[in-house]
Amino acid sequence: MSAPLSPPRPAPAVRRRLFGHWWRSQSPARQDRFVTVGPLVSVLLFLAAIISAFWYLRNEEIERETDSLKRDTEIAQQQIQLRLIDSQEQLLRLARELATRTVDSRGFEGQARSFAAERPELTQLLWLTPRRQLQGQWQSPGMDTAVRHGGDDPSLPMEGRRSEPERAFSTARDLQAPVYSRAFGNTAGVPVFQVYVPLIDRNGFVGALVAEYSVQALERLLVPAEVTRRHAISVLDEAGNELAGNGGGPATTGGSGSAKRAAIVHDVPLTPAGTGLVLRGQGWRTSIGLISNTLFWMVVALSVLTVWMLLGAWRHMRRRTQIQNALIQETNFRRAMENSMLTGMRAMDLQGRITYVNPAFCAMTGFSETELIDRRPPYPHWPPDRLDENARLLRQELQGRSPAGGVEVKVMRKDGQMFDARMYVSPLIDPKGQQTGWMTSMTNITEAKRIRDQLSASHERFTTVLEGLDAAVSVLSVEQAELLFANRSYRLWFGADARGHALLAGSPPQPGAVEDVVDTFGGLPVQELTQAGSDPREVYIESLQKWFDVRSRYLQWTDGRLAQMLIATDITARHQAEEQQRLQAEKAQVTSRLVTMGEMASSVAHELNQPLTAIANYCSGMVSRVEADAIAKEDLIAALRKTARQAERAGQIIHRIRAFVKKSEPQRQAAQARAIVEDAVDLAGIELRRRHVQIHTYVAQRLPTLMVDPILIEQVVLNLLKNAAEAIDMAKLAPARRHIELRVVPKHTAEEGGVIEFSVTDKGPGMKEEVLKRLFEAFFSTKAEGLGIGLSLCRSIIESHRGRMRAENIYNGPAVVGCRFSFTLPVEPGARIEPAAPAADSNSTTETTSP
Repeated sequence: MSAPLSPPRPAPAVRRRLFGHWWRSQSPARQDRFVTVGPLVSVLLFLAAIISAFWYLRNEEIERETDSLKRDTEIAQQQIQLRLIDSQEQLLRLARELATRTVDSRGFEGQARSFAAERPELTQLLWLTPRRQLQGQWQSPGMDTAVRHGGDDPSLPMEGRRSEPERAFSTARDLQAPVYSRAFGNTAGVPVFQVYVPLIDRNGFVGALVAEYSVQALERLLVPAEVTRRHAISVLDEAGNELAGNGGGPATTGGSGSAKRAAIVHDVPLTPAGTGLVLRGQGWRTSIGLISNTLFWMVVALSVLTVWMLLGAWRHMRRRTQIQNALIQETNFRRAMENSMLTGMRAMDLQGRITYVNPAFCAMTGFSETELIDRRPPYPHWPPDRLDENARLLRQELQGRSPAGGVEVKVMRKDGQMFDARMYVSPLIDPKGQQTGWMTSMTNITEAKRIRDQLSASHERFTTVLEGLDAAVSVLSVEQAELLFANRSYRLWFGADARGHALLAGSPPQPGAVEDVVDTFGGLPVQELTQAGSDPREVYIESLQKWFDVRSRYLQWTDGRLAQMLIATDITARHQAEEQQRLQAEKAQVTSRLVTMGEMASSVAHELNQPLTAIANYCSGMVSRVEADAIAKEDLIAALRKTARQAERAGQIIHRIRAFVKKSEPQRQAAQARAIVEDAVDLAGIELRRRHVQIHTYVAQRLPTLMVDPILIEQVVLNLLKNAAEAIDMAKLAPARRHIELRVVPKHTAEEGGVIEFSVTDKGPGMKEEVLKRLFEAFFSTKAEGLGIGLSLCRSIIESHRGRMRAENIYNGPAVVGCRFSFTLPVEPGARIEPAAPAADSNSTTETTSP
């Protein structure tokens, strides 16, 4: 027989097993989140279900009330509509009788009275002629007592007046059919509307029958009582104004303090069409609102309380989870830090038993963690020859007397190698504040000791070099004015006092102690200050009779203080050599001027011979005429004046030459380019006339004032003019080419900036290229008897004024047609502009020709 089939496993058990498997697969943090969020979601869903149920019941009630209101409003509409239609049919019958003249005015009043007796909503019946004249009239008892104080009746149509009766009358006459008017106020102010029934016979329109209805009476009499008990029915005009209403509907309960419930409104037109009236029904809910429901608020309060408690539990669990995660993270961080750092960590209890070592300690000693944990002294990493010393240090460590700076010990690795280490000890404290042991950190200082020894040796070498320098090296603290370092040369010259540093720095120390020290370098960027250097200065120490080249810079001393370092080199010998060279240069300048005057001696003698010869002639003539008594007083005075002018001319020539050749110290002063050119041209004119050379000068207007030595610049200009005249004369050029042009103009270049350029151009044969390259060398000359110091000295003078000097040939195609020498002088910033020359000298040109 076959075995019986096992019954199928129930589905709930399968679902429970699947749920259990899914639940176990979640992390503990996710399980905590599900346990916390699940009840919160359940409470929120329960609250949402309760609110939805209340909302559904409220909407169902509103729908029922709306349907009831529609039915009642439509019933009221039908009642009024049937009454108006029935009245309209009766009015048509009466209108036919009036049109056929079967009823007169007295009979009209009787029929109107019997017609209105069954219809109390009528206020009056009117019989109008085609000309709108009143032929018959019936009014309700209330209308009979209305008092009219003159004026027109608003219920009667009047031709030319825009009113509802007139519009309805005209429309009924034109259409020949019953027409309803819109609502308006009658004489008593009651809202009414009219129906106009036209009277038609064989001749056409013969008048109109008018029935006037009271809106309030229609609403009050024709709306059923059961409708008004349930709902409020009102009549509105086209503008929405209420003309009539029963004010019904259920009253609000709860007194004056209870809130009024919202109304349900339904509007239908009040037929027949044309009146423009609207029948409005208003209904109210019989039950209280959702917000006023006590049960609802109890459910909400309980749900909020439950949610608040669940949120509190969730926040508590989240805070607990955060603390747990922070603890795990801190533990992992500390473990990672201990495992990654190179410092060995060892923990011991109060008896000296090792309880913990980190990987760095194991890597240092070479022993594994299992070989070190629970070991007691002597430890395996103690060298055998240092057991007693290490035991003493351990006792000192266990007693808490280890120095704060650590202890330097020798440690042995497992392979027997030795290394130097420094150990620091700190107590281990448990959460109760009790000490449970000691924590020791060990650092390998073998390499550090080697580097320290090398640094010490390097420091000794560096100190030896500084002590051997011929320059004085000193370092002074900026804040305390304390001399931090001084080498042998400094001590030899200034001793161990900081006054020498202050003298070299240019700020002598203040005598006495200063109580309130003010840091003048506060707020300055120390890094930029120490990186920045200073320009070298030359300082003269009178007590030593020495000149020093001083270089200084700020640095950060070993203890972090800001300090100033000075390096002072003795340059007394160099300074004396430069002074001797300067004196020799001055002598060379004077010598050059004397040489120039010596070369121009014959020209100067010829220039002086003319006024002296004239003086002699004037004196001889005056003597002869005085002896002969043949001269008048006026002629004698005129002759003496001419003699004096010739003597002044000779004196000016001698004064100009003496001022040029006299020895004087170089002195820069404010000078005008025009004055320098004029003096130089006057001196050169003697030589130019002797060599039959003409000169043309051009000086630009309003040149800035120059800060130069005018005698030296005049010497340069004179030397260039003399060289140009000699070149023209030696080349024996034709008179057409015996010209020199001197120009002074302002220029601006990217290299030099604003300068004034002096240029001397001749039309001589020019110079060779190899001569141009060596032209400004000392003792190089193209003249047979030249000394070769003229142009070299000129260039030195210009460069001492921070200018530049150039020489170049002038070409006309491949041929050289002249030579140009030029030099520039810089313009000082803010220099004053020289006054403009007279109008006649705007393009100043001076021609000097031979006599």
